[in-house]
Amino acid sequence: MKIKIFFITFLLISNLCFAMNDVVDQNQIHKNLRCLVCQGQSISDSNSDFAQTIKLVVKDLIAQGKSEDEIYSFMAEKYGEWIVYKPQLNSQNLILWIFPYITLIVGGYVIFYLVRKKTKKV
Repeated sequence: MKIKIFFITFLLISNLCFAMNDVVDQNQIHKNLRCLVCQGQSISDSNSDFAQTIKLVVKDLIAQGKSEDEIYSFMAEKYGEWIVYKPQLNSQNLILWIFPYITLIVGGYVIFYLVRKKTKKV
């Protein structure tokens, strides 16, 4: 009898955990989508009609079994890549992804060169 109660409790808790994961994923998606009406706000922070509509669309897409990447791709196709806060890596925005690393490497080299040059003078 105790084993049955344990398994029933386990199933209820695991079901609750899976439901909570769906909410977390939905909230994460809401935070990563930009509201086109409210400049600089995510649809999670916005109360505009557009944001409410997009929240419903995201909920429907999750109910259809779409993954997070598929939802972002759908939104980017429909509204442009600007709607997604973290754009996908492609040939059009490759320089935006690589530029910080290039700057870090070149800056590190310049600092190393200047410090080395200064120590040789002293």
